[in-house]
Amino acid sequence: VVIPEGVTDIGHRAFAGCKRLTSITIPDSVTGIGFEAFIGCSSITEIVIPNGATSIPCRAFAHCESLTSIEIPSSVIAIGCYAFDGCTSLTSVVIPEGVTEIGFRAFFDCSSLTSVVIPSSVTKIERFAFFDCTSLKSIVIPEGVTEIGGSAFKGCTSLTSVVINGKIKKIESCTFYNCTALESITLPTGVNKID
Repeated sequence: VVIPEGVTDIGHRAFAGCKRLTSITIPDSVTGIGFEAFIGCSSITEIVIPNGATSIPCRAFAHCESLTSIEIPSSVIAIGCYAFDGCTSLTSVVIPEGVTEIGFRAFFDCSSLTSVVIPSSVTKIERFAFFDCTSLKSIVIPEGVTEIGGSAFKGCTSLTSVVINGKIKKIESCTFYNCTALESITLPTGVNKID
C-alpha cells in the first residue's frame, strides 16, 4: 500500500487485521495515526513513521508479528500503550530524542528485541513497558527519567546489565522480577526505596 502525499490522517483501525499486507509507505504529510491503525498486520516487515507524526498511539502496531524494524522520527514525543505489543520479530529500537514517555506495555512481549536506545528526553517508563522482552541483553536508563513503572522489565530473562542514571527515588514492585540472567545493576544515589 502506498498512501499518497497530501493525506494527513490515518484513522482508527484503518488497516486493522490486514494479515496479507506486506508493506506500507506513509508520506510525511501524515501527522495523525489512529488507535489500532495497523494492529494485527502480521505480514508487514518494516514501518517508517512519517516525520510529521507527534505520537504513536495505543496499539497502533500491536501484533505485527513480522515487523523487524521501525523508524521513529524526532517529531514523536510519546509512544502510547501497547504500541508495539506482541511484535515478536522486532530486533532493535532507537527511540529518538524528544520522546518523553514510553507507554504501558509499549514493547510487551517483543521477544526478539535485543537492544533499545532510550534518549535523555524520556522522563517516564510506564508499567510493563518491556515486560517479557526475553532477548533484551542490557539497558541504560538516562538521567532524565524520574519514574519507572512496576514490572517494566519483568521477565527479561536475557538481561545481564542495568544502569540507571535517572533521578529515580523508588524502584517499583517487580521492576526486574524474573530477570534470571541479571548480573549487575547500577542504581543512582537518590534511590531510597526498593519494593
